[in-house]
Amino acid sequence: MTVDLEMAEIAKVFFQESREGLDVMESGLLSLGATADSENINTIFRAAHSIKGGSATFGFAEVAGFTHGVETLLDEMRNGVRPVTAEAIQTLLQACDCLREMITATEAEQPLDQVRIASLNGDIKHILGEATEAPAPVSAPAPAEANRAADIGGASEPSGWRVRFEPVADLLRLRNEPTRMFAELRRLGPMVAHADASRLPPLDALDPESCYLSWNIDITGQIPRGKLDEIFDWVDSGCRLEFTPNGGSAPAAPGAKASAPPQAAAIDAWSAETKAVSPTEAKTAAPADADRGAPAGAPMQKASGDSGSIRVATEKVDNIINLVGELLITQSMLSSFADGIDPNDLDRLRQGLSQLARNTRELQESVMQIRMLPISFAFNRFPRIVHDLSRKLAKKVELKLSGEGTELDKTVLEKISDPLVHLVRNALDHGLEIPERRVAAGKHETGTLELAAFHEGGNIIIEVRDDGAGLNKAKILQKARERALVAPDQELTDEQIDNLIFMPGFSTAEQISDVSGRGVGMDVVRRNINDLGGHVQISSREGLGSTIRIRLPLTLAILDGQLVRVGKEIYVISLLAIVETIQVARERVNTLVGRTEVFRLRDEYLPVVKLCDQFGIEPDSRSAEDGLLVVLEADGKRVGVLVDDLLAQQQVVIKSLESNFKSVAGIAGATILGDGTVALIIDAPGLISSAAKQGVGAVAARAA
Repeated sequence: MTVDLEMAEIAKVFFQESREGLDVMESGLLSLGATADSENINTIFRAAHSIKGGSATFGFAEVAGFTHGVETLLDEMRNGVRPVTAEAIQTLLQACDCLREMITATEAEQPLDQVRIASLNGDIKHILGEATEAPAPVSAPAPAEANRAADIGGASEPSGWRVRFEPVADLLRLRNEPTRMFAELRRLGPMVAHADASRLPPLDALDPESCYLSWNIDITGQIPRGKLDEIFDWVDSGCRLEFTPNGGSAPAAPGAKASAPPQAAAIDAWSAETKAVSPTEAKTAAPADADRGAPAGAPMQKASGDSGSIRVATEKVDNIINLVGELLITQSMLSSFADGIDPNDLDRLRQGLSQLARNTRELQESVMQIRMLPISFAFNRFPRIVHDLSRKLAKKVELKLSGEGTELDKTVLEKISDPLVHLVRNALDHGLEIPERRVAAGKHETGTLELAAFHEGGNIIIEVRDDGAGLNKAKILQKARERALVAPDQELTDEQIDNLIFMPGFSTAEQISDVSGRGVGMDVVRRNINDLGGHVQISSREGLGSTIRIRLPLTLAILDGQLVRVGKEIYVISLLAIVETIQVARERVNTLVGRTEVFRLRDEYLPVVKLCDQFGIEPDSRSAEDGLLVVLEADGKRVGVLVDDLLAQQQVVIKSLESNFKSVAGIAGATILGDGTVALIIDAPGLISSAAKQGVGAVAARAA
């Protein structure tokens, strides 16, 4: 259905919180073992219940109907009617995937995948049907669901209702507001509410965040029971609710309906009813739900479908506001010098400038903190990936996560997610062995896959470790020679052999599968990480496992750089790319083919890249022995960049050259220095790649 403009913002919140609820459900299902954890199941149930209630409120009938079946199955599990089985968990995980697709399609106003929905509905009904036929006693349906079935059965509408509403003490903490429900009840007809304060404690024992009141509500008019259910749908699972028709003999309380229909049939009944909810009715009920929060236990995170927004902790915003206030005070102090400076006031001026520098630095750090998100946003997807792939590959895998609270820039986080997925899939497919082979090798049948994140210096380190078979270096080298990636007589170190897996098109898989084997991926991983200004390296011991280590900058907006001078021009080189800076003696420099200079650095010959030739400027010195060589490393290759002088190291703000001018080979961006001049930022990977294309990079070889 189409949501009008008035409801668009509220619907946007619903879609975002639904995705968060699905994350909660998936995380809970993956941690649900053979022994059911009642609190875990309750958390999963509440998330499903919130999605169902919200979708019904907005008139998304098919989403509500499908979620109702999921909720019913979870309700049986939490009541002990249905045992927690691997089949049920797998079906519920698939239902989460289906709900994600339904939410995305509904938000984009695209048609739903009816075949997939019907198939999963059939699986859920099959499981529920087995539970219904089981000799175990069937729990009574929830009051709202039992009476929905009664409404569908064709009961005549009463002339009014008496509602007994006794909420749990945590109602307000869950961000539900009773007065909003009363406001919606008044829309249905004349209403009188009587508060029951019998649970109210003495003043010294009163908790202001707890709800102690309950209410007896009388509402008159021919009101369908389903209308009342919609209003109380968000709270009925955790409150005592009784609905008594005017003139009725008994309230409709939990367990009161002895002739409830089978749960599987209730799925169709709910779907039939929700389809009858009109957009007008949904719009009427929506304001009561607009301010309701995410389901209990939901992580406060950005919706996966919206990369243009970010949630920020209020303390970070408060800190910026305080710093802006400090800047205003400093500005006021310095403005007093606008009319002239008395020599006696120089100390006050220096103090003001020092205060301005400190406030500016703190403000910059606070603003950068707004973009920082915990890496758990990327890590949270891996339990499901490992669960599904380990089943598919018939392997037993234990996933260990550490450092989930480590923060990095939102842009870096988004761009590193896909490379991490490939590394995890690669470790599961190529690294970890099947249980039989592990046992034969003297290992535990369950393999271990670890993802760790931590800060090191001004960078973030991410490690993907497994205790699998490790890299077969002989096989890798053989494959590389078969594909002419390595010369037949070329000798490589263990590190160089390990890094062959990052070459385009390289794979040791014997057959292609939908998991891996096509030789695309590891080279893309390295390229994407290099594009982020990072570095990836691998270490492996055959039979013991492998570790892939990724080094990334914390942010892409600020760069820790080394300023260098070539002629009259200033350039910035990232400190992450610099290995060392040296002065070269004449005897260590050689010329190849009359034009290319190389120099010997310990046991390795490195090519010399001259920025003056690269960018067409006049330097102070053209030979390596007359200047300074800055050794840069990227993609496992090293070059020496010839410069005239080293200047200061400082943090610079990166400005896009492409958006303000055009793309220039060898240049990653630009920045404005303290004196107002523009300095270009060297693209180390691009510079080395350009040198390789000109035949310069091919000369690096082991010294005799």
